[in-house]
Amino acid sequence: MQLVTAKGREVPALGLGTWQLKGDACVEGVRHALELGYRHIDTAQMYGNEQQVGHGIARSGVDRDEIFVTTKLGLRAVEPDRVGPAAEESLRNLGTDRVDLLLIHWPSAHTPVPATLDAMRRLQDAGKVAHLGVSNFPPSLLRAAVREAPLITDQVEYHPLLDQRALLEVCREEDLFLTAYSPLAQGRVVEEVELKEIANAHDKTVGQVTLRWLVQQDRVAAIPKAASPEHRAENREIFDFALTVDEMARISALARDERLVNPSFAPDWER
Repeated sequence: MQLVTAKGREVPALGLGTWQLKGDACVEGVRHALELGYRHIDTAQMYGNEQQVGHGIARSGVDRDEIFVTTKLGLRAVEPDRVGPAAEESLRNLGTDRVDLLLIHWPSAHTPVPATLDAMRRLQDAGKVAHLGVSNFPPSLLRAAVREAPLITDQVEYHPLLDQRALLEVCREEDLFLTAYSPLAQGRVVEEVELKEIANAHDKTVGQVTLRWLVQQDRVAAIPKAASPEHRAENREIFDFALTVDEMARISALARDERLVNPSFAPDWER
């Protein structure tokens, strides 16, 4: 299993994202992923599926200590007096006594990040959270946040069609890793001729080549959502080949500003 490392902690480079997975499909998806060998599971309070994720982990029979579980604070939960109660609710929903990683899901325009991180550190001190991180933080906000707490990741949209070099530079300078969500650009990567050519050369799918491009980069993890058993299995089959330096460069050259996740409350991505 390939790992990424930050602040001395090793984390599986490929995880299962659970955004939009609901009900029995979520339970079975998590259980099946763990059966296949996934050991990194990502959820969030905003997804409304923490309980189902917890059931899937329980039904898998995999020892909890072997699984890296991430969840994220909702928009209102970042207020300092709400961080603790919200995290406790997540623990109950997940059926666990701690999470491996707790993230601020979105930077708040109303609540200072230091205040939220201070409350999160108290959870860390209490043993209920192993590591802290953020999500959807552009470079300047990330640089400010790492001055306040020992973060290990920034989880952001990242795929060949979205340039994240500036953010990667901050992660590498500050001993963080970048966690890529929507790593397949919500299916848009299959339309790229360059990716098709590289995939054919390796007898792989475009999705597999894209995920390989991500995890082959220094300090990058990827958490693709996969609703079907076939896609969960396919996404795992990316560690039996490697892209050449030229192929990595060809894929990187596809970068443009094709951002797919940009809600009204998103930060200024250029900051």
